[in-house]
Amino acid sequence: MNQLQKLVRQTQTNFKDEKFIHCIESVIAIVSRILSLAMVLVIIVTVVDLGVFLVRSLLTFDSYGFFQSTLTEIFGLFLSVLIAFEILENITAYLKKHVVEVELVLATSLTAIGRKLIILDLEKISGVSLIGLGVALLALSISYWIVRTSHR
Repeated sequence: MNQLQKLVRQTQTNFKDEKFIHCIESVIAIVSRILSLAMVLVIIVTVVDLGVFLVRSLLTFDSYGFFQSTLTEIFGLFLSVLIAFEILENITAYLKKHVVEVELVLATSLTAIGRKLIILDLEKISGVSLIGLGVALLALSISYWIVRTSHR
């Protein structure tokens, strides 16, 4: 019975506010570092994918239709790299300041929706989905404007 009481007391001590919060912060720091390394790997793979796609597109250049399909795919890949950079910046900003920067998150979201609109195939998307994207873009734009003006 003494062993059980010691275990209960030790558990209570370990879950005191300061120790528990320190433990949680340590886990968050480790996970953030792992996420940032994973994001660097994603950026490298995406840049390599973009390079391979560009080389293939240029080697199999067909004068008809190149600017209709290939160019939007290239823009999509470029914007994917930019979005990955912004996500990495979100993670590193959190590591530095321990605060999620709402303005940066909103800018990343706006870039992602912009990418979606650029690569969108209007023949394959329903009107409801298009309206949803428009509403999301409007809501994010207003949110971004509110955050920007409140910071000034």
